[in-house]
Amino acid sequence: MTQDQNEPVSGERGPLSRRTVLTTMGALPVLAAVGSVVGASEAAAATAVIDPSTRRQTIRGFGGMTFASWIGDLTAAQRETAFGTGEGRLGFSVLRIPVPENQADWSRDVATARRAVELGATVIASPWNPPASMIETFVRGSQTNAKRLRYTMYGAYAQHLNDFTTHMRNNGVNLYGISVQNEPDYAHDWTWWTPAEILRFMRENAGSISTRVIAPESFQYLKNISDPILNDPTALANMDILGAHLYGTQFSNFPYPLFKQKGAGKELWMTEVYHPNSSDSADLWPQALDVGEHIHRAMVDAEFQAYIWWYIRRSYGPMREDGQISKRGAMMAHFARFVRPGYVRIGATANPASNVYVSAYQGGDSTIVIVAVNKGTSAVSQQFTLPGGAATGVSSWLTDASRNVAPQGTTGVSNGSLTVTLPARSVMTFVTGAGPGPSPSPTPTPTPTPGTGQFRVAYTMSSWNNGFTAGIAVTNTGTSTVNGWTLVFTLPSGQSITSGWNAAYASSGGQVSARNVDHNAVLAPGATIEIGFQATHTGNTAEPAAFTLNGVPCTVV
Repeated sequence: MTQDQNEPVSGERGPLSRRTVLTTMGALPVLAAVGSVVGASEAAAATAVIDPSTRRQTIRGFGGMTFASWIGDLTAAQRETAFGTGEGRLGFSVLRIPVPENQADWSRDVATARRAVELGATVIASPWNPPASMIETFVRGSQTNAKRLRYTMYGAYAQHLNDFTTHMRNNGVNLYGISVQNEPDYAHDWTWWTPAEILRFMRENAGSISTRVIAPESFQYLKNISDPILNDPTALANMDILGAHLYGTQFSNFPYPLFKQKGAGKELWMTEVYHPNSSDSADLWPQALDVGEHIHRAMVDAEFQAYIWWYIRRSYGPMREDGQISKRGAMMAHFARFVRPGYVRIGATANPASNVYVSAYQGGDSTIVIVAVNKGTSAVSQQFTLPGGAATGVSSWLTDASRNVAPQGTTGVSNGSLTVTLPARSVMTFVTGAGPGPSPSPTPTPTPTPGTGQFRVAYTMSSWNNGFTAGIAVTNTGTSTVNGWTLVFTLPSGQSITSGWNAAYASSGGQVSARNVDHNAVLAPGATIEIGFQATHTGNTAEPAAFTLNGVPCTVV
């Protein structure tokens, strides 16, 4: 993606034909105990069964892109709105930034990226062009000045990506991943790559890149450019994240059987889209509901682990130019604020009634999040069943024609069953709590307090030639609830964290401090939280010898 219909031609692009063919997808709720009477204006739906035993993809997050050199940077206040998780925030946990071809521009997006990291977000980067010295022009159909990377520069280009990664790390931003090329198959205004060229780079050069490699970022999730990577063991070994864009992609093309067959251990991210267009206001209602269905389909039909919008701040984006959240942004916040990185999508009756779309997710503390989109013109009485009667309460949030992610209070759950009224043309998010009382709404991260309990740590790692990922499960085996925590450990010599999830990481001289983020600040007795990180190593893949949580030594299992 580059420019939209309202942007200047300099540095970006004007209206393009593919933008005009994109397919358009398509009162306060009543919470009651089971057995409530369905109103005359309400349609009854099939029961939506929520099944945590059916576990699907692990969610990495929801987010958007900043591109300071094209449309200006986010302001300090807009960064808080974008990446904060409290009321009136978008709750984004992923930021995508460009990799400028000129090193003089490398710091343009640092301020927003650094603040996003401080607020617990993951940052990825995508290039539009290599440095000019690495490019040659050629004739491609009617395009006489098409650009491509010279074959003799593949190694230098990999180093260019590494240099940008290092620059960002030196400025406080550890990239979670970096792309080979933004939309190589729709590159009228940037650099073209054929499927064979992408395959060659992935085979011969991607292995030298120092962070996760994202490819191929096809503009329309066209499989002809990613199939060769999946079918080549060497190229596949060098790809960490299969990235795709969904411009005009039909729902029938969302599933990717070959990825399910060949992509074990790889991640699947939707790295850019705007939907349904860039010409209408993001506050147009009920059109904004199309975004809610689109995210649902991306999570359920395609099983993406991340969903990333184009510009965060734009008239057609999640944040208006005045910094306020739009209706389209509210659709994203219903997912982003509550379905946090590390949550797992679980089984749910996806379409219990006509125009009703349901998905469900579970956090490491057994919190269950349900997002229900009702695109119909009538209210729907919807029953949800939860396993084993564990949930005792549910909090809910609503977006309709007059409200944006408005909290609706808390109600009890009767024998594992909940019946709600989904208002016509609305989206609702329900957050259930396991054990006594409902799950609280997102709140600012509290200051950790000294611990007096007991804790158990399970550390697992998966390593490759010069890197590894590690998962840490921390269980409170004591009798006191911890409200705010910091886990401290020391990495063995030669190991260095590059990115992490479910915690805010800081390191000094090998010692690492992992501090809770908003959604996992409370660690109740018997509860477990799961965090993780990616790191590099120089040959030493030993595990940390000891951990402390709020100063209390942990038992390592």
